[in-house]
Amino acid sequence: MMKPNVAEFRFYEELNDFLSAPRRKRSFEYGFQGDPAIKDAIEALGVPHTEVDLVLVNGVSVDFSYRLQPGDRVAVYPVFEALDIAPVTRLRPQPLRRTRFVLDVHLGKLARLLRLLGFDAGYQRDWDDREIIRRAREAQAIILTRDRGILKNRAVTHGYCVRSSDPWRQISEVFKRFDLRGSIRPFTRCSACNGIIEPVAKTEILERLPPKTRRHYDEFHRCRTCDRIYWKGSHYAALRERLATALGLPKGRHPDLHA
Repeated sequence: MMKPNVAEFRFYEELNDFLSAPRRKRSFEYGFQGDPAIKDAIEALGVPHTEVDLVLVNGVSVDFSYRLQPGDRVAVYPVFEALDIAPVTRLRPQPLRRTRFVLDVHLGKLARLLRLLGFDAGYQRDWDDREIIRRAREAQAIILTRDRGILKNRAVTHGYCVRSSDPWRQISEVFKRFDLRGSIRPFTRCSACNGIIEPVAKTEILERLPPKTRRHYDEFHRCRTCDRIYWKGSHYAALRERLATALGLPKGRHPDLHA
């Protein structure tokens, strides 16, 4: 039996989440046959290529097509948020001009929170992996998933594996990961269907309002797609406070949400 070739790998920061415990935050040997693409080696170790933004082989940046060689020393870094790495080879295409998301079946509550903050968040409980990938490619959207397998598909260019299982921690995680602070457009999308929300005159919807709502509220919004009506109900203040906490906004600053 042919003895496998060996290269040395080291993964940094949150990429260690995908590795087995003995390989986290340390250099380790990786045995391989032939000359696999560096992308295939990275994913064989459990790390989706969408999580990677920089690969250094023997101190030189390479792209995913680089062929692994015996004795290579490989350093793999996650997507950078603030550090300018323009002189080296970024593995992600340029950032999307408008941040859109497509979410998998496990992230329905996160989809609702993203919509409340004004983000285009496509989600349907019956979408399978193929449909998610198709819609993400058509919309130039980022796939959010709890299933790292979908992110290993070659057709996926933008994606993120959500670590937390709690929706409030998930929104905080995604908010920080994609630096969304300056992109919040509260109450511009329907939390139910992702449609566009716009102001509507009270007189146009008066017959649809409960008696108490007619008496106490005058400002309303309506979804263009599903016709759902929104207003600042009794739970508005509590929702605003909880979102502000989840997003880590300075004390006294709240996303101006209507619900």
